[in-house]
Amino acid sequence: MQESAIQLVLQASLFVKVILFILLSFSVASWAIIVYKYDHFSAASSESESFLQVFASEQNFQNLQKKAGAFQMSPLARLFQSFVPLRYRPRDEIDRSLRRQEVLEAEKLNAYLTFLAVTGSTAPFIGLLGTVWGIMNAFRGIGAVGSASLAVVAPGIAEALITTAAGLAAAIPAVMAYNAYLNWARRIVVQMEDFSEQLKDLLSKGAA
Repeated sequence: MQESAIQLVLQASLFVKVILFILLSFSVASWAIIVYKYDHFSAASSESESFLQVFASEQNFQNLQKKAGAFQMSPLARLFQSFVPLRYRPRDEIDRSLRRQEVLEAEKLNAYLTFLAVTGSTAPFIGLLGTVWGIMNAFRGIGAVGSASLAVVAPGIAEALITTAAGLAAAIPAVMAYNAYLNWARRIVVQMEDFSEQLKDLLSKGAA
């Protein structure tokens, strides 16, 4: 079955091969992003949880400032580090700076997710383009031979099915990963917003 599928690809028209190459490129890039972002989100979540434990247990502000540097992947630790030099500034300036840092961290979390969304939305249509081309080839074969035998129709239909499958194979993982990572990013953003409020409470209480 695998050999026959490879043969169909090799025997496909140049246009269909270009379509398959484009879809393969989308798929490879999507999987690279999926793996990279999983590592990114996993590290960000685990280090943020660890940092929150340190934040809750450490009473000395200077020690906490030093320990925050160990959590390189944690958005909360970076948010805290951006807060440290601002703690004696006016409250409205601190609010703006923390908000700006939250936006920067959110952009890092959402980086490359747009490509997954683009893949999920365009890959099926690119595959559909190859499908239409394959069906057109099937009708051309019928017109040239004057009969609709399986030998005449099969190559064009095979091209159509292959490109349809390739488009879905590229799109489905990208859409699933995009939705999962987008929700993951939103949870971390909410966590950052809550942590910002904790930092502001520290100022209100004079703890910093």
